[in-house]
Amino acid sequence: MTDDIEVSRHNAVRFPGISPRAYEHPVDRGALATLRAVPGFAQVVKAVSGFYAERGERLMALASAIRVGPKQYPELDRLRNECAETLDLDRVPNLFVARSPEVNAQTIGMDEPFIVLNTAAVEAMDLASLRFVIGHEMGHVLSGHAVYRTIMIRLIGLQMSMSWTPVSAIGIRVVIAALREWYRKAELSCDRAGLLCSQDPTAALRSQILVAGGIDPSKIDIPAFLQQASEYESVEDIRDSYLKLRYVETMSHPLAVVRAAQLQKWAASEEYRGILAGEYPRRDEDAPSSNWTDDLKSAAKSYKDSWNSSADPLTKVFSDVGEAVSGAAGKVWSKFGTEKGPESGK
Repeated sequence: MTDDIEVSRHNAVRFPGISPRAYEHPVDRGALATLRAVPGFAQVVKAVSGFYAERGERLMALASAIRVGPKQYPELDRLRNECAETLDLDRVPNLFVARSPEVNAQTIGMDEPFIVLNTAAVEAMDLASLRFVIGHEMGHVLSGHAVYRTIMIRLIGLQMSMSWTPVSAIGIRVVIAALREWYRKAELSCDRAGLLCSQDPTAALRSQILVAGGIDPSKIDIPAFLQQASEYESVEDIRDSYLKLRYVETMSHPLAVVRAAQLQKWAASEEYRGILAGEYPRRDEDAPSSNWTDDLKSAAKSYKDSWNSSADPLTKVFSDVGEAVSGAAGKVWSKFGTEKGPESGK
């Protein structure tokens, strides 16, 4: 951790009973609803979750990393407890520091998710930036992302051992591709959770600059950095659009510069200011998650809005897809969720 003067947290806003819907990106929830509809997904999840024991992953963390606590990385332990309190988590997840040259962190586990923070992040970031990163991971815990993230990690490992069976390998590949698409969107959600914990957009941006390749964030010109995202989004050649799709397909995380620009845009939004003012959905008010039509419709609207404002030629070709998906989702749900729905008993 770099030396810095820690800003007092006595004025920090806490969010009692906050629902993950307060910060979850609409395309995250829509992608998850779509993921669950992938043929064979439910069977794969059941098989993988039953075949592996989470205890093994926890034992590996205990044996190969430093568990954060009052006597080990006490500064990180304070941040861990602060972020859990800010998001009002029922249980404070364990945090481990693992040796790795990659500036990154992850949340894994199914029954009791835990966080692993790489040493490269600890060494490069100040406390305010680390608060954002740990808050991001706490968002994964609150949203329940760790379950599917853990399954994705296991499937990627399983894919290698089953590569000699073409049918099985193809089936797993489809599920992994769908999981990666969803997880890229989940990362956008948890960037917002990290910002709610840090309540410091500048610290969040510093951490994302480091992920993108910055060595000293103070030497990076912020307008020029964010301009890169604008240039990426506004390519005029459809061949560039194809290349973007091709390279993003196999990524588990969104592109660092574009991701940073999206979070800064949300930090300036009325939605973010409203949450800080206490205007957010509570967990005890959440409706059952079985009704996924609203998630699909919200995701479709979000895609459509971004497509309409994009200069990318390929996204302009599909600018009406969002409206079509939204309308179709509503029509399908209306047929299954009204008089012939399971609640009616007919």
